[in-house]
Amino acid sequence: MRALLTKVEQDSRLDRAGDRLQKVVLGTLRPRRLRDLLHGVTLGHPLHPAMVQVPVGAWISAAVLDLMPGQRRPATVLVGLGTVSALPAAVAGLNDWAALARDQRRVGLVHAAANTVGMAIYAGSLAARLSGRHGMGRALGFLGLSTVSLGAYIGGHLAYKQGAQVNQSVSELHRMTDGWHSLADMATLPQRTLITREVDDDISVILYRHGDEVTVMLERCPHQSGPLGEGDVQEIDGHACVVCPWHGSAFRLNGGEVMQGPSGNDQQILPTRIQNGVLQTRLP
Repeated sequence: MRALLTKVEQDSRLDRAGDRLQKVVLGTLRPRRLRDLLHGVTLGHPLHPAMVQVPVGAWISAAVLDLMPGQRRPATVLVGLGTVSALPAAVAGLNDWAALARDQRRVGLVHAAANTVGMAIYAGSLAARLSGRHGMGRALGFLGLSTVSLGAYIGGHLAYKQGAQVNQSVSELHRMTDGWHSLADMATLPQRTLITREVDDDISVILYRHGDEVTVMLERCPHQSGPLGEGDVQEIDGHACVVCPWHGSAFRLNGGEVMQGPSGNDQQILPTRIQNGVLQTRLP
């Protein structure tokens, strides 16, 4: 499976279908507030992984009940709940998928295809159960669970091997040494201007001064490692935010909260202090 998925990552033949689907998704989910909601911006955490718990939990529970006598009705209810709740979870997943890199979209396309087939099988299972063909409904239920489990395996590859929708910048913290690190003389910091500095010679951070307060934030965007230091400062909902130049994710400069996607993760702010006129930072 690992070798097969590696081939999928590199298979450019999937791009034709993927590019078409991406245009459809972006054209359909046009309002930014809708896309941000589906990305999980309001939660500060991707929404899709949380939403899939309902259909997966319902379908697994239905499979358990199918192995027990006299549980036809509750099993049917759970299959129906799983099938219905899978639809909004799929929409959230497609919204995240449309903002991924090309190699991630290839694997995501196969992930979505497996889950779509699984959903269709479960819809058939539900129809069979409602028409009284419970034996067929159970058989389709086990087949559907096997299919969506394959889809979940591919989704795990997408998230944990390819890093889709995980925080790309937090690993910088693991490389930072303990103690306070000097960044700049306060007297040299301009007001309301992004400045890029390095901690431990290779960990990039951005500085933003507003009055006597200075924000120190990791510079790599959590979404796809975009250079926030090259981004613009914009006011969003009354807050000064840095906007990633690659995909438009925006983060509050006075707290790090994500204000607009495609990032579903907040950005890390580092503690600061001023010693003898020198701005210093450290690990949280």
